[in-house]
Amino acid sequence: MDAFYASVEQHDFPELKGKPLAVGGGMYGVVAAASYEARKFGVRSAMPGRLALEKCPHLIVVKPRFHRYKEISQQIRAIFYEFTDLVEPLSLDEAYLDVTENKKHMESANDIAREIRKRIFEETGLTASAGISINKFLAKVASDYNKPNGQKTIHPTQILEFMEELPIEKFHGIGKVTANKMHELHIFKGAHLKEKSLEELIRLFGKSGNYYHNVVRGIHNSEVKPHRIQKSVGVEETFWENLLDEEAVFKQLKIISEDLETRLSNKEIKGKSLTLKIKYKDFTVYTRSKTQEIYYDNAKDFYKTAKKLWELRPFDKPVRLLGLSLSNLNTQEKKQISVQLKIPFEEFE
Repeated sequence: MDAFYASVEQHDFPELKGKPLAVGGGMYGVVAAASYEARKFGVRSAMPGRLALEKCPHLIVVKPRFHRYKEISQQIRAIFYEFTDLVEPLSLDEAYLDVTENKKHMESANDIAREIRKRIFEETGLTASAGISINKFLAKVASDYNKPNGQKTIHPTQILEFMEELPIEKFHGIGKVTANKMHELHIFKGAHLKEKSLEELIRLFGKSGNYYHNVVRGIHNSEVKPHRIQKSVGVEETFWENLLDEEAVFKQLKIISEDLETRLSNKEIKGKSLTLKIKYKDFTVYTRSKTQEIYYDNAKDFYKTAKKLWELRPFDKPVRLLGLSLSNLNTQEKKQISVQLKIPFEEFE
């Protein structure tokens, strides 16, 4: 989805359309999403709100409405499942789809992407971008290429040429720090990366070197996994205003405990390890966990343990985020059988 949270706000509140908008942020928060109008000023997600306001003094800041984003995300996911059951959600606004065999019996992956984007716009009023190729890495790179409201196909015959010309910072999985290190090594695009041997890349970047060596050659064997084994379930809440006393903290922990129970209630999931996450006003993060022999399974247990975990650390600065997550779950791994099939591609877009 294109600037998903911000686009939802602009859709639901037309007076915000065409204006620089940040979801979350303000003087003490962090930007959760920025509209394309705000991005022109250098405002980005995960940026401290104070910095965003310096870059764009007339920035409009709105409080996140995650319940609304989840509601629309479920609508979008329902559209995906009309085309294929092989859907691997990454977040509320992004997913991989394997359309090798699809329910509409459409032969063109490009047509499928166009139809999905058309349906999303008709049913939600929001735009989406798509990337189409032979593996997840290439599809992800392609999905960012013609944003917003576009799509791009990396055709099998064009992969090597495309990857050689791709700027290194556009590689999915290469962040700012790694990109800077590569620039210091005179690696600025795929062709430069491709010149490095596997041994040299492993020496320079450790285990990631093998990944870089493969993807620059268009090799990425990770399958679309519609039934990922869930390792943890959690709820986090970033507060519009920092929590300044323990009474406010305990009130929020109780709400989060109830939200976690709700999230678990329909999934028959229980866990033996409960983790409390605290993020302070200065963005430092503290976590503490408690594992027990029997499963935690209700809000009362979560809240009681969360309070004990809280009390292990002195309350010496305002809190901007609290989270509870459950791990060491009672889920069982399921073996999956997968078959690699061929899919026809149209001309390179």
